Amino acid sequence: MTNEMYRIGIVGASSLAGKELTDALGESLLAASDVVLLDDDEAVGQMTATGDEVSFIQRLGAAAFERLDFVFFAGDTATTKKHWQEARRAGASIVDLTYALAGKKDVLVRSPWVAGALADAEKTTHKEKKPDLNTHAVVAAHPAAVMIALATAHLHGKLPLSSVAAMVMEPASEHGRLAMDELHQQTVNLLSFQGLPREQYDAQVAFNLLAELGDAASVKLAATGEHIRDQYVAMSAGALPPLALQVLQAPVFHGYVMSVLVDFTSPVTEEQIRTALVGEHISVVAHGQDAPSNLSATGREDMLVQVSRGSGGDGPDTRFWLWMAADNLRLAALNAIACAVELRRLRPLGKVQ
Repeated sequence: MTNEMYRIGIVGASSLAGKELTDALGESLLAASDVVLLDDDEAVGQMTATGDEVSFIQRLGAAAFERLDFVFFAGDTATTKKHWQEARRAGASIVDLTYALAGKKDVLVRSPWVAGALADAEKTTHKEKKPDLNTHAVVAAHPAAVMIALATAHLHGKLPLSSVAAMVMEPASEHGRLAMDELHQQTVNLLSFQGLPREQYDAQVAFNLLAELGDAASVKLAATGEHIRDQYVAMSAGALPPLALQVLQAPVFHGYVMSVLVDFTSPVTEEQIRTALVGEHISVVAHGQDAPSNLSATGREDMLVQVSRGSGGDGPDTRFWLWMAADNLRLAALNAIACAVELRRLRPLGKVQ
């Protein structure tokens, strides 16, 4: 496909997700588009790079959505809920990276990558719901949900997969700059024997691994788990096995890592699993190579997967571990762009609206 000229708005352009999305757009099929950076008053006037050009963040308001073809909401949920209808009334196609619109009528949770893997597997139990002219917005699926669903779709299409259980390590960057800053300050303060800031986590996250955070925490692990579970189900179109999930807050700034246990109804080999996983957006890491990690995944456009036996010995088995890693911000941005590319067929071609 050739690049086409559109006008694209990014709401929350100063956020971590907004900056990553701006960078990724410059390398995508939408690279020829005119990108308008939008944010609240505090960020207005900030200078940032958009591809090879310097851009300034503009004030967010109803008039800002005029003549925009696509609007990505990449800031916070409150901003998305406040302004998405304005963007819709202006005629823009909407892609939500904040998950604020999930569950609303005529809004789809979407990952074209997962949809493609399911189509290849030919195991959907009912017709897949694709965006159409009645679709009000698309929620770009959570990166952890995409990782689990994509790997599971590849396996389920070729092997007798029966169940999936995942333990997901949550990075600070998934919750924005304030969470990143608090983890950094906690680390510094612990090393200098000072008190800890607790506005975001209400707990010690630095040098710690937690299954629950404090009651007053702004970061909500339970909500993250609900997003991942619900979106896994929404993307699977009823085709994939049920998911058992636990989300842990990890003392890392960036990148998802997760341990996924997959069970099969009959014995399979490690080589069969590696072969089944091979595909677009997945890189299978062999034993003897550096194992996937949040550091090795940084900046990559695919997710890294290493397969291990669930029990000792050689030969076929019914239980295996997948150790997976991905750049959470990069994956979210690329999936959102894939959603927008999918929405292009619903818009007039060859002109800027």
